[in-house]
Amino acid sequence: MRRLKTSVQFLKYFSTQARLQDAGPMACLLKTRSVIRFKGPDTIRFLQGLVSNDVRRLEDPEPAGENSATPNMPVVVVPPLYAALLTPQGRFLYDFFLYRPPRPDEKLDRIGSGPGPDPGELEIYADVDRSVLDEVLMTLKKYRLRSKVDIENMAEKYSCWQRFGGKIAEKSSSPETLGGNSVGWGGTVDPSGVSASRGHSSGWHWNKDPRLDCLGDRSIFPSSTTPPLVEADEETDEENFLLWRLEKGVAEGSTEIPKGEAIPLEYNLAGLNAISFDKGCYVGQELIARTHHRGVIRKRLVPLKFLDDSGKEVEQQVASGSEIIDKTSGKKVGTVTTALGYCGLGLLRLDEAFKDTSTLTIKGQEDISVESIRPEWWPAGWFLDHQQVREAA
Repeated sequence: MRRLKTSVQFLKYFSTQARLQDAGPMACLLKTRSVIRFKGPDTIRFLQGLVSNDVRRLEDPEPAGENSATPNMPVVVVPPLYAALLTPQGRFLYDFFLYRPPRPDEKLDRIGSGPGPDPGELEIYADVDRSVLDEVLMTLKKYRLRSKVDIENMAEKYSCWQRFGGKIAEKSSSPETLGGNSVGWGGTVDPSGVSASRGHSSGWHWNKDPRLDCLGDRSIFPSSTTPPLVEADEETDEENFLLWRLEKGVAEGSTEIPKGEAIPLEYNLAGLNAISFDKGCYVGQELIARTHHRGVIRKRLVPLKFLDDSGKEVEQQVASGSEIIDKTSGKKVGTVTTALGYCGLGLLRLDEAFKDTSTLTIKGQEDISVESIRPEWWPAGWFLDHQQVREAA
């Protein structure tokens, strides 16, 4: 039975960035996400021709290191993938976190005597946006045609979780200190956590978020259990993870990345490891390749802060869809795509976004200033791109 929250601050989102940054490790059930399963001999081939990342990587397990001699642990691991399904015109539809759980023949059994039998059929699980779950299932089945792959709604059996904050990001980048992978079917062995993992017959464990180290750990777990390590953290509201993503400049799902409208490269999906440029054909690939090789992205999704005239953060005063303008020229610079509390995300023209942030404001709310922030994880080339756009203008 899941432990009750013990502090009022975890019943709602944090009101300031400082409180969120200082809160320490947190874990949340992602109620906005759901789980589907692909199973059958054509699973990899079906997904490979459909989504933006190279799904063949899920067929290449890596040695699990120290776990190779530990009962109830896999001898190999397969890192998850982040990918997107696009329209034929190259616009974003849905995002997927794709997981391949350890197969019985890839892990020691519960008494450590050896691997189990090979089940024969490959299973891939996907963490998808719950708000469009029925659409996702219908779209996938439309593309399935004669492929030998079953697509099943697993929302009742499995749940999606995220661990973030504190030092989790730093630990995620080091196999020796990775707290998230130290239990379950994970990486290095933490004896205090091994007992919590026993009985997870499906073999789920925490994984490093495939997008960015700073986002922490993510995985799927049986809905009937509490994931390992959550007891050691404060379980918090999912809105705190939304705030954490907004501050990092990372959108997720078909609401924050507008379905049927968003250009994936403008929403930074290449930098979030969602796109392979050498995998071959997939739905919408032509526009992505052409935009990528042209080399200049004129608009990008950037983190925003909303401030009053004195520079103090303002709460809950800006709505998604608000226009961002330059108060000096009156020209539109971009649009707020997501907003929560004092911060948000905006799709902004790069030639204006970082020119002089003190001149940016919300149309119709000129008493609110908008600060646009360049994320630390952005490749240097993206910042050079916006300088080139300014010179060309």
